[in-house]
Amino acid sequence: MAGSSTRSAVFDYSLTVVAAERQCKSKRSSFDESAFRVKLGSGIAEKHASETMPRPKILVFQHVPFEPLGTLDPLLKESGFRIRYVNFGREPESRPALEKYEALIVLGGPMNSDQIASYPNLITEVEIIREALQRDMSILGVCLGAQLLAKAVGGSVSRNPSREIGWCDVDLTESGATDPVLSCFAPRQQVFQWHEDGITLPPEAVHLASSPASTVQAFRYGKHAYGFQFHLEASQSLIERWLSVPDHQGVLDEEQGHISAAAIREQTTDSIKPLQELSRKTFSRWIDQFEIRPRQRRLPSR
Repeated sequence: MAGSSTRSAVFDYSLTVVAAERQCKSKRSSFDESAFRVKLGSGIAEKHASETMPRPKILVFQHVPFEPLGTLDPLLKESGFRIRYVNFGREPESRPALEKYEALIVLGGPMNSDQIASYPNLITEVEIIREALQRDMSILGVCLGAQLLAKAVGGSVSRNPSREIGWCDVDLTESGATDPVLSCFAPRQQVFQWHEDGITLPPEAVHLASSPASTVQAFRYGKHAYGFQFHLEASQSLIERWLSVPDHQGVLDEEQGHISAAAIREQTTDSIKPLQELSRKTFSRWIDQFEIRPRQRRLPSR
C-alpha cells in the first residue's frame, strides 16, 4: 500500500500548491513556488515518514494475569510503542528472540525467583535478560523482575525478615538522588509494595533506594537496566485485585495482625493519586532514556 499512499501525498501536495498560488493572486502578492515547494515538501516528507515508519516494539514478560503493566501500559502506547506480551504462565517453554525489540520489561509474580523446579521459565528469563544486557537494550524489572535482573548480573535473592505489603516508604541513596530516572522521587518516598524477598546488590550495580525491611529497593546496572522492588505501576483497581485474588489470600491470612487488607484499601484512597503522578514522571524518564524514541524518529528536512 506504500505506492497508493505516496500518490495520495503527491496529489495533496499539488492541490496545496494551487490553493496557495490562488491565495497570493487574490492578495495581489507574488508567489515563490520553488521556496514554497521546499518548505511544504519537507513537511509532507515528515508526515509521510511518521505514517509509514514502523513503531518500535517492547517485549514484556508476564507471569500471572493479575500482574500486568498497569499504569505503564498507556504511557508506552502514548509514546508510540507496540507491546508484545510473553505470558509464561500459559507458555512456560517460550523463548522469544530479541532482535525486533527496543526494550525488555520483566513483571512481577507470586513465585520465588529460586523456584526453578516449578517454574523452569525463570532460568530462560535470566538468560534472555543477560542477552538483552549484551545488546545494551533498555530493561525494567519490577518486583520478581528486579530479582531476576539482579540474579542475571551476579546478585542474589533471599527471604527478608518480614514482608512488605501495602504502602511503605523508601529512601533514596545519594546515587538515587542524582539518577536520571529516580531523581523525581522525594528523599523519602511513599510507594506500594508486595514482596517477601530481598536483593543483595549485584557487583557493579548502582544502589538507588532502600528501606528498613529491604536494603535494595531499586538499582541500576549500566545505563539502561533498572530494577524496582516496589510497584509504581499499581492503580487502585490493580491493588484491589491483589487484595482479592485467591493466590494472595494465604499470605494475607498469615499476616493477620501485621497487615490489614482493610487498612490498605483505606490508605489507597488517599495515596493512589500521588503514586500515579510519580509513576508517570518516573516511567516517562525511563522511556526518555531509550536510544530510539518513536516521537523523535523523523526524516531530516531538506
